[in-house]
Amino acid sequence: MTRGLGDILATKQILVCAGSGGVGKTTTGAALALEGARRGKKTLVMTIDPAKRLANSLGLELLDHEERRVPSELVSPVGVPPGGALYAMMLDQKRAFDEIVARYARDPEVRARILSNRIYQQISASLSGSQEYAAMAKLHQVDRERNYDLIVVDTPPTAHALDFLDAPEKVASAVDSPAIEWFIKPFKTTGRLSLKLIGMGGSFVLKRLARFVGSAFLEDMARFFVEFNDVMGGFRERAREVFDLLRQPKVGFVLVSAPESNAIEEALFFHERLRASAMPFAGFVVNRVHAQDPAKVDVGTVAQALADRPECHGFTPYELNRAAEAMFKSYSEIAMLAEADRREVARLQAVLGPDQAVAQVPFFDKDVHDVAGLAEIGRYLFKEQ
Repeated sequence: MTRGLGDILATKQILVCAGSGGVGKTTTGAALALEGARRGKKTLVMTIDPAKRLANSLGLELLDHEERRVPSELVSPVGVPPGGALYAMMLDQKRAFDEIVARYARDPEVRARILSNRIYQQISASLSGSQEYAAMAKLHQVDRERNYDLIVVDTPPTAHALDFLDAPEKVASAVDSPAIEWFIKPFKTTGRLSLKLIGMGGSFVLKRLARFVGSAFLEDMARFFVEFNDVMGGFRERAREVFDLLRQPKVGFVLVSAPESNAIEEALFFHERLRASAMPFAGFVVNRVHAQDPAKVDVGTVAQALADRPECHGFTPYELNRAAEAMFKSYSEIAMLAEADRREVARLQAVLGPDQAVAQVPFFDKDVHDVAGLAEIGRYLFKEQ
């Protein structure tokens, strides 16, 4: 028997859903948040997924950087307990970056110049690690400035689920390196990009570069790195605060996986990374598990069952047998998948130990596209299996 997620909604205020792309993090996060609201908690689910699936499943036409309330009649047709409510938002990466700049820029003029700088506009939208950093920074802001009982955050769909742990260092190293310091040093001295102060070799390189990108672009670049360097102190401060937050007991990491061998290996690696980083683990969710059918059947049993169905009356024994063979083949393939899934989940549980929660969500014939589907997932997340 594997344990469900049990009482995490009673003991945690922040749940971080992590996992590689395509394993159902967004849907799992929404199901956790829905259950939180149904238990009387004011709940926010934050997603990074730009697809409309979450908005549609929650009955919302739009999800954006603003927190939007899900209608109470959708959260629970029989009524939401006092205090219970569900809000949802989708992270706007650039707006999250802009909010950090606005907080740490030394004055309004500097803030306006950074936000309008074309180098910043490109970096804030595409710099490696910026989406992960922005997600965690927004989580920190919401935790401090709002009064939610539960926040569920869906981490970015990356190849490595815990990339966001390295994101602050990636962002810092990209804009704070010896090469950039060499480039901006003359600007710091004179307030403009003076090639004379760079030296003969550097001047030659930049002159050739200016022929392609324009001297105004280089001037914008130098100004940006000088002014953004001051803001970087704020970025590092926020990164430290985020790391402190993610280690608090009120936080729980929910690792989401599929039952395939490679996905389980990756999930175990993620778990070890969390343990090494002293971040609190709440449990595993294994999605799309093929259910095992304890019934023992053969082609003859299937053929007899078909013969007893009114719509099959009039079929010849040959026709019944051919249909039964096709159905039995399909049944056998599903049984093989179910056995493989069982072994992988058992392997995961054996490595973790019996005290760690592993919730299994079965393979559904159709995609989850509404609140009823999310509630069905929640039924599996919180039961002993």
